[in-house]
Amino acid sequence: MRESERILARARAGDEDAFSELTDPYRREVQLHCYRIVGSVQDAEDLVQETLLAAWRGLGGFQGRSSVRTWLYRIATNRCLNALRDSGRRPQEVPPMVKPPEPTRRTEPIWLEPYPDALLGGMADVAPGPEARYETREAIALAFVTALQHLPPRQRAVLVLRDVLGFNTAETADMLDSSEASVKGALQRARAALAAHLPAGDREGTSLPDSPCERELVRRFADAVEGGDIESIVSLLTDDARLTMPPYPFEYQGHAAIGAFLRDRAGMRGAPLRLVPTRANGQPAFGCYLPDSQEAVARPYGLMVLTLERDRLAAITWFGDSSVFSYFGLPRSLRR
Repeated sequence: MRESERILARARAGDEDAFSELTDPYRREVQLHCYRIVGSVQDAEDLVQETLLAAWRGLGGFQGRSSVRTWLYRIATNRCLNALRDSGRRPQEVPPMVKPPEPTRRTEPIWLEPYPDALLGGMADVAPGPEARYETREAIALAFVTALQHLPPRQRAVLVLRDVLGFNTAETADMLDSSEASVKGALQRARAALAAHLPAGDREGTSLPDSPCERELVRRFADAVEGGDIESIVSLLTDDARLTMPPYPFEYQGHAAIGAFLRDRAGMRGAPLRLVPTRANGQPAFGCYLPDSQEAVARPYGLMVLTLERDRLAAITWFGDSSVFSYFGLPRSLRR
């Protein structure tokens, strides 16, 4: 009997340590898979727990015809689809926002959270299948995950299984209890919809993570934000840069529109933000804190993720929900 078979036999006999040996190598990548489909790091964490509980309870029915990894992806994908069908799992209305300047355009609201780079470490060294169309770094980028959220749930799952993870058509159909013809049709529609929602940026022009170019641009941006220097912020943008704030359906594009929005919000806040650097979705990010006018502290205010294109900023994405700060290891407050 092979070692993997012995571990599986022990797990089936109720050995929790053996079950952990089977599943722990895949926990982080399955959590990332759930995030891509549901768009929430908090929901993804819950869905991994549900997946592992279902796997533990279903060990008796696992026949070993597929790998443990494929089996976990099957369970997780269907848990994600069930979660997206359950309207009670996420808010149904966009929270109110003090009237902003007129946006460049209005979009459909999407529910999205940033994903901490700290959770990308420790994943099993499993390369995507030969049919994958996207590299790992590209498929975690905020623009890609944002575009995914515009797809219907089943198309979203099919595209991630096929084009991100590289499962073949037959494997994908088996995971979704579907036919190969249905998977092929869903994938064709998903690819077209994804292309329509991805920004027309330069895929080759992205700065390498933690490169000197990235560090310098991020430093200049942070100095400008903390100094309240909106003109300097705008000078760092590409001509067609975008500013978005999921789930708000507002998009500001170009120097004039973004500058007007930043000035409006700065006037409302009354004080420049303080920043703590972090990383999200493989990109530079900042935890943002607003100084308290009554106490000598700055409190969590939101999180910004930057998209770089060579030596300029192509996008700023603002997340106003500070409940994700704990996932990034960001402090609860800053002393003045």
